[in-house]
Amino acid sequence: MTEVLTPDATDGVTANDAALTAETTAAALPVKPADATMRREPSTALRVLAELAGSFLLCLGIYAFYTVGTAIFGLDMAYLTLSTALIYATVTLLFSPISGAQLNPAVTLAAMLTGRTRPVTGILSIIVQVIGAIGAAASLKFLLPTSDTITNKVWMTPVTNGFGKGAVFNTTLTSVGITFGTTLAIVVELAAGIIIVATAMRTIGRDGRADALHAPAMGLAYGVGAAMAYPVTGAGLNPARSTGIALFARNQGLAVDPLQQLWLFWVCSALAAAIVAFVMIAMQMSREAADRKAKRLAQEAKRHANADAAADGISAAGTRASGVEPGTSGAIV
Repeated sequence: MTEVLTPDATDGVTANDAALTAETTAAALPVKPADATMRREPSTALRVLAELAGSFLLCLGIYAFYTVGTAIFGLDMAYLTLSTALIYATVTLLFSPISGAQLNPAVTLAAMLTGRTRPVTGILSIIVQVIGAIGAAASLKFLLPTSDTITNKVWMTPVTNGFGKGAVFNTTLTSVGITFGTTLAIVVELAAGIIIVATAMRTIGRDGRADALHAPAMGLAYGVGAAMAYPVTGAGLNPARSTGIALFARNQGLAVDPLQQLWLFWVCSALAAAIVAFVMIAMQMSREAADRKAKRLAQEAKRHANADAAADGISAAGTRASGVEPGTSGAIV
């Protein structure tokens, strides 16, 4: 007797053959690791080294622009603002793929407070940021030429941060009977610091990685900060940058020892970081509370809907049990 394959049997054979072929093909193909397409996270050591190198290059560029540049172009605010923006944007672009290019203790502190940077990495980053700035200041002092007329005081005056008698424009202001005091210095450094830190937190993700707008945004923020603060404080904006040059500008004939005024730049930067972090945390908590409330309302609405549906089902079942079809009046014609 000849066996006849029914359509169902034929389909089964075809499906089995197709499944076997697919399994064989899959086995022959190389297996790609699950995380092969994921970008590897830079190690803590690499992040810290990037912050060290970045801070050195950044501060060396700022110091060179503010010393050699002003010797050539004078105290031109347009030049100082543009040069500050360009050096910060360039160095940030170079190192943002590795460490997020924080390059500023205030930014790093805010990143730590908001969970974007681990505490150990953050503390090490702040330390090397200061070390990089000190190395840049030492290199600058070693490289700058001096003479009887061009002394270290001439070089250090436009690049050293200070306020009151330590401000770069103090002589000019005194000649017209005014001075920029401590209060104004705190206000401009704090305002500039908030702009810079808030911009950094806007362009650094919760995983600590910088987005594509990080470098130009930071350049713009530092440029705005320099335009605001340079006439009053010499545009510190970054306590590591202020510390590096202060160590080598002392005892160079400046009106005020810069180390005596260094506290203002650290306090204002830390306060700016705390303010930005507090606002971000408060906003995050508010969003989470709103999400929880919306979720709770949705769950309550769903429970009410299920209860109404169950009540309708019980009512319909009772009507059928009484011999009357749902939707009819129950009258006998």
